[in-house]
Amino acid sequence: MLRFNVRGENIEVTDAIRNYVEKKVGKLERYFSTAPEATAHINLKVYPDKTAKVEVTIPLPYIVLRAEETSPDLYASADLVVDKLERQIRKFKTKINRKSRGKSAIEAEAVASFMKEEAGTESAEQTSEFDIVRTKRLSLKPMDSEEAVLQMNMLGHNFFIFEDAETNGTSIVYQRKDGKYGLIETD
Repeated sequence: MLRFNVRGENIEVTDAIRNYVEKKVGKLERYFSTAPEATAHINLKVYPDKTAKVEVTIPLPYIVLRAEETSPDLYASADLVVDKLERQIRKFKTKINRKSRGKSAIEAEAVASFMKEEAGTESAEQTSEFDIVRTKRLSLKPMDSEEAVLQMNMLGHNFFIFEDAETNGTSIVYQRKDGKYGLIETD
């Protein structure tokens, strides 16, 4: 079951807003055969130009779901974010179903049993000496480079760190300026 951590920036999170967002994001549970034990981090922002931004991050065992959307209406932003997250889940499910045909039955069943999917936690810290404005902690999950590229694209990042399932070493995939992907392997 999803737990919710709803924060507001430049806005007071009323019970009506909290209930609406939790209800919308809670609908994502229908995509999982087992209820995930995860916390949905929801950040609501209102800018001076009266636009509202909704960011949702849900770290799950096989994937990190993340989406953000900005629009003139806070409730519309929440609806759009949930739509994005649903597309991400469907895309990941399709990819896993295709890949699981070639993998061992046990490995495929582990991912498929969770889906009806998904690694990391975030924390913000500030250090004045080196101007580090954010620290992220992740637990690296074994995966191949294709899965890492999929994860990177779902997060909207231009690089992704993962544990290579074949070599058990830490690797990094990144998107090049020409739109193709690169892989950095460590010893």
